[in-house]
Amino acid sequence: MLTKRIVPCLDVRNNRVVKGIKFQNLVDISSPKELAQFYSDAGADELVFYDVTASSDKRGPTLAFIKEVAKAVNIPFSVGGGVNNLEDVKQILLSGADKVSINSGAVKNPSLITEVARKFGSQCMVLSIDAKRNGDSYDVYINGGRTKTDLDVISWAKEGVRLGAGELVINSIDMDGMRGGFDLDLLKLVTDAVDVPVIASGGVGRIDHFLQVFQETQVDAALAASVFHLKELSIKDVKTYLDEHNIPVRLER
Repeated sequence: MLTKRIVPCLDVRNNRVVKGIKFQNLVDISSPKELAQFYSDAGADELVFYDVTASSDKRGPTLAFIKEVAKAVNIPFSVGGGVNNLEDVKQILLSGADKVSINSGAVKNPSLITEVARKFGSQCMVLSIDAKRNGDSYDVYINGGRTKTDLDVISWAKEGVRLGAGELVINSIDMDGMRGGFDLDLLKLVTDAVDVPVIASGGVGRIDHFLQVFQETQVDAALAASVFHLKELSIKDVKTYLDEHNIPVRLER
């Protein structure tokens, strides 16, 4: 059985890690390199970085922090934010990232998913989806959660996989920073609809939220930020807790 992954998320603005609530009111946390090194040493399975203002600022991804992180860690990491073409992807991978996470750029140009998968492999192509509930459905948002699209999350997830995405990150805007747990209904819908790994994002406030998402949905990984950044939970404690509840995880020996 494949082990479940625990993935710290690092939102980056102006080469600093920040955190907010529902994608707003961002506050400074630390430097990407220092926090990445800390999580690598602490037993994280991988890391996710989002350059959170790249798309809204209409610029490409910042490469400086990627190069610093690549020198500091020995675990896989992905980078997203402002990725709009193959050259952006190439530069991110050459800077040391293992995967590239694309959100707004893929919505605006769906063929980019196929282009990335063909040139660099589907394992490098992560489709990141910012989802918000509106009535009985979930809508896709872009530009750091600022702009609503006409896309339905489930339909877009299936289309993204058809086009070549090798992994999905589902970011719940409703749950982001609220500490009430993952959006289990959303995650069930997505994991039932696709056959690629899915990373759950948005809502962790307690250690049992990790258990809930692995017991009640088919996600492959759980992503969290605040509870790790503020040292309310350690990755070791989370993995030990999951192991005690028969969730397969990679434990440090």
